Amino acid sequence: MKFIFDLDGTICFKGQPLSADICTAINGCVEAGHEVIFASARPIRDILPVLPKSFHGFRMVGGNGVFVYQNNEIDVAGFPEDAKQALLELIEEFRLPYLVDGRWDYSFTGDKSHPIFRNLDPQKTASNVRLEELDGIVKIVLFTQSKDIEERIERLAVTVHKHGDEGILDISPAGIHKWSGLQKLGLQEDEFIAFGNDTNDISMFNYAKESICVGDNAIAKAHATQFTTEAHVAQTIRALSVAY
Repeated sequence: MKFIFDLDGTICFKGQPLSADICTAINGCVEAGHEVIFASARPIRDILPVLPKSFHGFRMVGGNGVFVYQNNEIDVAGFPEDAKQALLELIEEFRLPYLVDGRWDYSFTGDKSHPIFRNLDPQKTASNVRLEELDGIVKIVLFTQSKDIEERIERLAVTVHKHGDEGILDISPAGIHKWSGLQKLGLQEDEFIAFGNDTNDISMFNYAKESICVGDNAIAKAHATQFTTEAHVAQTIRALSVAY
């Protein structure tokens, strides 16, 4: 069986690296013959620092499906030109602060006190460059809660994840989500167990053999087969590793 883990709010909390207990539970999965894959909203650049080095060779999906990582190589899905231009025009029109990811570097103009900045390139392996200097635009986070802006974005060929508690709109190319990233890795319906905590995990919940929601997101829980808490994540991993 394959075990798919979201990071933040699922097995990684307050931006800190995985706890020893969770690492032990994941190692137990591997020792039992299961494959472990990570699927996060973070780009691969920001996934690696919270994982022990022994996990760096695992396959991964980053940026909610934008980045696919295997065999130490990253495959990237970019925005179509018309959608990209429309988003850049919105940024300019409304002077929106943003985090825009390229293939590795990024462009950030948001508030450095925002939680998203805490998790941004913690090992300083990338550069914060001007938007026009990015090597492609593959993912955009806009710091806004404007309904008007959200409605305009939803008319474009993009996928939008709204994180109201963080006041952001997380934007990926159309048809790109965690399940599409997992499909690029060759996964099929009902051959994996998925752990997540938020609405951006629903796409993989819907195709999982078992889906476990960590925490109290009501929408995510409605799509999960079971739920658990932060304190019981490692225990749940161990139980499912034995059951499957």
